[in-house]
Amino acid sequence: MPRSNLGALTNRLTLPDLRLNGGDDLTPSQVRTDVLSGLTVALALVPEAVAFAFVAGVHPLVGLYAAFMVGLITAVFGGRPGMISGATGALAVVMVALVAEHGVEYLFATVVLMGILQMFAGIMQWGKFIRLVPHPVMLGFVNGLAIVIFLAQMTQFKVPGTMESNGHGMSGGEWLTGGPLYLMLGLVALTMAIIWAMPKLTKAIPAPLAGIGIVALIVIVFGIDVPRVGDMASIEGGLPPFHIPAVPLTWETLQIILPYSVILAAIGLIESLLTLNLVGEMTGKRGGASQECIAQGLANTVTGFFGGMGGCAMIGQSMINVKSGGRTRIAGIAAALFLLLFILVASPLIEQIPLAALVGVMFMVVIGTFAWNSFKIMRRVPPMDAFVILLVTVVTVLEDLAVAVVVGVIVSALAYAWNNARRIHAKSYRTPEGAKVYQVQGPLFFGSSEGFIELFDPKADPAIVVVDFADSRVVDQSALQAIENVAAKYEAEGKEIQLRHLSRDCHRLLNKAGHLMIDSDDDPDYALAVNYSVRTGILGGH
Repeated sequence: MPRSNLGALTNRLTLPDLRLNGGDDLTPSQVRTDVLSGLTVALALVPEAVAFAFVAGVHPLVGLYAAFMVGLITAVFGGRPGMISGATGALAVVMVALVAEHGVEYLFATVVLMGILQMFAGIMQWGKFIRLVPHPVMLGFVNGLAIVIFLAQMTQFKVPGTMESNGHGMSGGEWLTGGPLYLMLGLVALTMAIIWAMPKLTKAIPAPLAGIGIVALIVIVFGIDVPRVGDMASIEGGLPPFHIPAVPLTWETLQIILPYSVILAAIGLIESLLTLNLVGEMTGKRGGASQECIAQGLANTVTGFFGGMGGCAMIGQSMINVKSGGRTRIAGIAAALFLLLFILVASPLIEQIPLAALVGVMFMVVIGTFAWNSFKIMRRVPPMDAFVILLVTVVTVLEDLAVAVVVGVIVSALAYAWNNARRIHAKSYRTPEGAKVYQVQGPLFFGSSEGFIELFDPKADPAIVVVDFADSRVVDQSALQAIENVAAKYEAEGKEIQLRHLSRDCHRLLNKAGHLMIDSDDDPDYALAVNYSVRTGILGGH
């Protein structure tokens, strides 16, 4: 590993300032807000962690331990204070096949390897590539996520039973009807009303925490019979024990866990980095992508050795935290510690919290997360951007977040390439000496190379032709090949071609092919390639 990368890893894993990127002062008021916000997040984490554990086919404590450890480590070392991480559904749906076929021990080993891969991505600073995600993809991602969060709450409107292995409901559980349904809806609406009204009365207590507390108090005091957290599963347990995954250290084991590790690492980083960007927009902060990759990797590696199912950033809980006023690392740390406290000593109390209160909180998250202005935006942006927004939203709902983002980026990149491919054109004129000059305009790359070749007429052009690239940019090997093809056609007609305003790299590469070029003092000096063989057509460099 290069010394510079080792140094970067050492610097990033030192205990960071508890303030928001070291920039906001820790006042008693902010600390109180962060602690209360952390408590709110911890309450919202419990049913999600239990549900995702069921989805993955593991014990609820495996999900709770993951939420605690991943949340704590990323809160301390992560790239964006205010983010909340834990067990997520996007990872759980991938894990279920592994657990069903090979058992939970292989899951723990997979999570360890997943974390190592994520740390490697952070050390190599691959997190910076998240900036290539276009804004229409982000809009579609946010809207799709809001819909996914909304749909995930629908399972709470079923009669408590055993969670199905696919996570879409309770086996043997029927939808609530009649009085129980109206009661559930009434409590959800009451929670949402409290969250909406509380900021108008006081900001001393986070509105979601007030909504959960008041509704829970009403349900407990009056003994209202509604589904509660304890109806899903018991959350009582001890400290997570250190445990080396009981799998054989063989090549066969690696062949089993590596594909899952790669998929989980990619999904986890995509979701985490998009959350990082989203939280950054809300808090006005930037950067930290590589640090977040390392923190996520460290968290998952440790979690795998303590019986956790791994995790990544949770956008819903992150939104709860930020909108509750959580701004420093204390909020995430408090959420993790409160969650551990629930497991160790407070499980009887937490299990009495009505699910309706937590559903109400998540519904408010949905309302706040969905980009409602996207309906107006889609009428004003180019049709392709509007299509990408809709496409990413639909794929997010039907598949998962990572697939949706990849699809959106690919479609956006193809649209961009096609638009640029149509921009290639040339102005031509004759010099007093009788030469014809082509002034090429627009980028020359794989998408525009055919159009570039069609600009020229070797048979009809005069004996001397000058191709001026002052207003163009030669991008890739396909562009070089197109230039070489044009030069070869003129040479086949016995005519002289002069190529001007090419980079020094292009000069060297095309000289190898024996084509004549006229150097000028103002030729650009951007790097295109360092090694090109006309015989083999192999391009290297950057």
